[in-house]
Amino acid sequence: MSDNKLAVITGGSKGLGKTLAEWLTAQGYDLIITARSADVLAATASELKNDNTTIHTVVGDVSDTGHRDAIAAIVKNYGQLDLLVNNASTLGTLPMPTLADYDLSAFADVFQINVIAPVALVQTLLPYLDNGLVINLSSDAAVGGYAGWGGYGASKAALDLISATLASELDSVSVVSVDPGDMRTDMHQDAFPGEDISDRPLPDATLPFWGWLLGQQREAINGQRYQAQSELWEVAS
Repeated sequence: MSDNKLAVITGGSKGLGKTLAEWLTAQGYDLIITARSADVLAATASELKNDNTTIHTVVGDVSDTGHRDAIAAIVKNYGQLDLLVNNASTLGTLPMPTLADYDLSAFADVFQINVIAPVALVQTLLPYLDNGLVINLSSDAAVGGYAGWGGYGASKAALDLISATLASELDSVSVVSVDPGDMRTDMHQDAFPGEDISDRPLPDATLPFWGWLLGQQREAINGQRYQAQSELWEVAS
């Protein structure tokens, strides 16, 4: 088995997930990347392939128990997971409705993917995360109260609280929440149908932040919430 560090990135086939996968591969990580589209995931894995790292792919939905078990089976072969990035999420119903008009079944589905699945994945992978880091991807919608963003924003606000709580509860695992900021991705375009989002930065605008974050002592960042596109990342003492 490889001596490389191991990272799991959900939603790792495109957008920010793919950018992180490319960057971590360059840092010498072996990766497990997941996505719902087999074709897109396979294409991304092919792009990431090199002689120094191993790329594992798991097709499926993070809200599915079998999908999470398949991830865990690969991690078990390594015996250690250094980094878990809970990046996969859903905007929910499109176009995004007001809370007064939100179908409650669809609302529950948003929480199933954006909140319950990350918790379930932490639970599943916890035996292998000793001294590891969990990164939960948040959003400014978690604190914004923007009209039409209530379903998604509420799920990300819940994930922020879950991140802080896990950070308090877990002895040997560090947990952070990260708002990556607006980015030029398919998901962001879905939120603004028909609008020109070319003024938004590409996901690689966040790379300086990831380099900083993974260079920090785990105990120093544990429980913090960061904005990846802010000018200052250090937490005031």
